[in-house]
Amino acid sequence: MMFPQSRHSASSQQLKFTTSDSCDRIKDEFQFLQAQYHSLKLECDKLASEKSEMQRHYIMYYEMSYGLNIEMHKQAEIVKRLNGICAQILPYLSQEHQQQVLAAIERAKQVTPPEMNSIIRQQLQAHQLSQLQGLALPMTPLPLGLSQPTLPAVTTSSGLFSLSSLLASQAQLAKEEKASRDGVDSHREEDGDKSD
Repeated sequence: MMFPQSRHSASSQQLKFTTSDSCDRIKDEFQFLQAQYHSLKLECDKLASEKSEMQRHYIMYYEMSYGLNIEMHKQAEIVKRLNGICAQILPYLSQEHQQQVLAAIERAKQVTPPEMNSIIRQQLQAHQLSQLQGLALPMTPLPLGLSQPTLPAVTTSSGLFSLSSLLASQAQLAKEEKASRDGVDSHREEDGDKSD
C-alpha cells in the first residue's frame, strides 16, 4: 500500500514542478513580448512624428513652388508687356538710337548663370533682411569661428530645387540658433536662481 502512494506523491510533485516551469516560461515570454511591443510602439510613434514632419515639409515646399510658379508667370507677363512697349517705341527713335536700343535689348536677354546666382543671392538676402526687420529680431554677431552661411550656386536646371533646399537649410539654421539662444537664457535663469 505504501508503494503506490509514494509513486502518486512523486508524480504530483513532478506535475507541480512542470506547472511551475510552464508558468515561469509563459511569464518570461509575456515579458519579452511586452518589451517587444513597447519598443515597436516607440518606433511607431517615432515614424508617425517623422511622417507628420515630412507632410509639413511637403506643404511648405508645395506652397513655395506654387508661389515661385506664380511669380515666374507674373515676371514673364511683365517681360512680354515691356517687350511690346519697346517694340512700339523703337520706330520713333533715330536709326542710331534704334541700333543702340536693339543691342541693349539683346544684351539684356543674355543672362548668364553667374549673373543669375548674383541676382538670386541679392534677392534672398533682401528677403531675409525684410523678414528679420518684420520680426524685430536683433541682428546678433556670429560667434568666433563661424562665418555667414553662403548660398550655393544655382544653375538653370536645378534652380528651384536648390532654392527650396537653401530656404529649408536657412530655416533649420534659424531654429538651431533659436534653440541655442533659449538654452543660454535658461542657463542664465538657473544661475540667477542659484545666486539668490
